[in-house]
Amino acid sequence: MKRSPRRPRSASGKAGALRAAPPSPINKATREQGATSPTRASAAARQSSRDTFPIVGIGASAGGLEAFSELLAHLSLDAAMGFVLVQHLDPNYPSILSEILSRTTRMPVVEVTHGMSVEAGHVYVMPPNTRMTIVEGVLNLAPRSDDRGPHMPIDHFLRSLAARM
Repeated sequence: MKRSPRRPRSASGKAGALRAAPPSPINKATREQGATSPTRASAAARQSSRDTFPIVGIGASAGGLEAFSELLAHLSLDAAMGFVLVQHLDPNYPSILSEILSRTTRMPVVEVTHGMSVEAGHVYVMPPNTRMTIVEGVLNLAPRSDDRGPHMPIDHFLRSLAARM
C-alpha cells in the first residue's frame, strides 16, 4: 500500500507545528544493523522467533487449476515467500497437480509429505484424501476425516496458518 507523506499536526490542528525530537546518540554499529530503539529491537526479537519469510496459503475448488497456473506463471523466481496450495480434490483419484504446476513456474513445486518444512521460493501442494495444517513452518498431514459434514480442507489449513500470527 502506498502512503502519501503527511506533516504532523499539533493539538491545534496546524500542519508542521510539531517538530521531531532530535535523534538520540546511538552506537554506530547498532545504527548500521537497523536496531535504533528498544521497541524495534524487541519487535525484531519477536520476528526472529517466527519464520523469517511469509507463508502464503492459497485455496481453490477442483476447477482452480487455471487460476493456480496463472498465479505461478506471474510470480518472481526470487519471491521471498513460501506458497502452499490447497485444493478440493476427489479422495478417490490421484492428483497430478504438482506435475502440471511445475510446468508453469521455475520454482520447485512439490506434493506435501508429513513433517515437511516450508521454504521460501517453493510451492507446496496438498495431496488428495488428507487434511493439512501448519505449525511453526512445518506442514502436517492427517487422513481425511469420515465426518458426514462437508470436507473443508481450505478452511482447515487457513485456520492453522492464521493461528501462527
